[in-house]
Amino acid sequence: MSVTYTVKVEDSRPESGKKPSAGPVYRCIYAKDGLLDLPDGMHSPWEFFSESVKRNPNNRMLGRRQTTDSKQAGPYVWITYQEAYDAALRIGSAMRNQGVSPGDRCGIYGSNCPEWIITMEACNCQAVTYVPLYDTLGANAVEFIVNHAEVAIAFVQENKLPAILSCLPACCSYLKTIVSFANVSSIQKKEAEELGVSLFSWKEFSELGSLDCELPQKQKTDICTIMYTSGTTGEPKGVILTNKAIMTEVLSIDQLIEITDKACSEEDTYFSFLPLAHVYDQIMETYFIKRGSSIGFWQGDVRYLMDDVQELKPTAFCAVPRVYDRIYTGIVNKIASGGLIRNKLFQYAYNYKLRNMENGFPQDKASPLLDKLVFDKVRQALGGKVRLMLSGAAPLPRHVEEFLRVSCCSNLSQGYGLTESCGGCFTSLANVMSMIGTVGVPITTIEARLESVPEMGYDALSSVPRGEICLRGNTLFSGYYKRQDLTDEVVIDGWFHTGDIGELQSDGSMKIIDRKKNIFKLSQGEYVAVENIENTYSRCPLIASVCC
Repeated sequence: MSVTYTVKVEDSRPESGKKPSAGPVYRCIYAKDGLLDLPDGMHSPWEFFSESVKRNPNNRMLGRRQTTDSKQAGPYVWITYQEAYDAALRIGSAMRNQGVSPGDRCGIYGSNCPEWIITMEACNCQAVTYVPLYDTLGANAVEFIVNHAEVAIAFVQENKLPAILSCLPACCSYLKTIVSFANVSSIQKKEAEELGVSLFSWKEFSELGSLDCELPQKQKTDICTIMYTSGTTGEPKGVILTNKAIMTEVLSIDQLIEITDKACSEEDTYFSFLPLAHVYDQIMETYFIKRGSSIGFWQGDVRYLMDDVQELKPTAFCAVPRVYDRIYTGIVNKIASGGLIRNKLFQYAYNYKLRNMENGFPQDKASPLLDKLVFDKVRQALGGKVRLMLSGAAPLPRHVEEFLRVSCCSNLSQGYGLTESCGGCFTSLANVMSMIGTVGVPITTIEARLESVPEMGYDALSSVPRGEICLRGNTLFSGYYKRQDLTDEVVIDGWFHTGDIGELQSDGSMKIIDRKKNIFKLSQGEYVAVENIENTYSRCPLIASVCC
């Protein structure tokens, strides 16, 4: 008997005029009685943080590795929830003293580190909108975002100071204050001052603030963050995410993990290495802050990634498929080099556990003895304590997902999301092996349906429904900042059109199979897939990048 993990809440829609047909509307089975919404009395992500401080003020919160005298990375050094809370209050108070008001925009420019999170929470406590800055969107992206979002103050990692200072002549009409995560030189201060911009070190700026500061009233409709993403016109698009969207997304993650796995707590440790400038990691770190967990940051060098994991011994982390593929390759190569007998033993244990998991046994009950005898060494490669792994941003190969689910003694969930959906909008469920190779079901804040794409041959009403994934619900973006025209292109009749093509599976899960926007029409009427062209040209060693 097949099991389905979604419920139908609306019937399909036939083709009508210029509107293509659309399939039924589905929800996650855990939202069958209604989508998860923000409870009354909750207004800002600051409440997640402040409540965790009240519960566990002395629990370690943010950690990074300190460099030893031999220039090697040492153990993790931590600050507590109370220390981070006090730092956020001081930074927030200092912002207000510098003339930054609720609703103003604050840029954050740098790699993952404690200062990034403290700045984010300082913005939350003062109802200031934070705007991640990053240069992967193009050479002039930082300058464009500062001007477009009218950023008044920016917190910048030390090694990013030259980049932000170089663009000051073009954006100092808005940007009046820069704070370095570390120290600043007298030359840098003078360079900024000549353009009418105040430049502070982290310590200097913190001393301008106070713990005894009045916090403004916050509303769930306030803009929490504007996150810029690549645009088809060449200019980044500012995705508006409200307090409500951020908080409801986090609450849905909390709900699903608690129902299908084991709720995270102050005993858990999260490994932070995916960019905080992207919504994926930002939402997950907010979730772990809500839960009072510890967050340890990587050094910022992929060569030492696994060394950081060994030192931190995390219980949870998020990664992209490329990282999981490297982990998979490393484990497989090590097994292959272990000799014929060990190889056979591993294969027997693997097949035995896989069969039990496919028959419905949860991860910890599928083969506890073999977990200790065979798979423990695999688990130790990830620090020995990992129990929750999440994958997103791109499709995770089926064989990699299956292998890691079985051999790492940890639940691995693949998800799908966009900046516009406030991160994950679909997720596979722990211990449901039929969802391997899919992105799972809608989270409990979202409804989804497929819309036919006739020009690509996708029919949402066929026996195997395929079409563009469309979303509506409580965690969608509020539009593109200052670009209502672009918003109207993707939000039609209340449905956000993702541009991704999905195939609905019999258990209610979704499989991403194509991309609608990656086609264009030739003058003779034929459609061409851009990705095929990109993949062909990118094989040439003389070509560094392809932009279609």
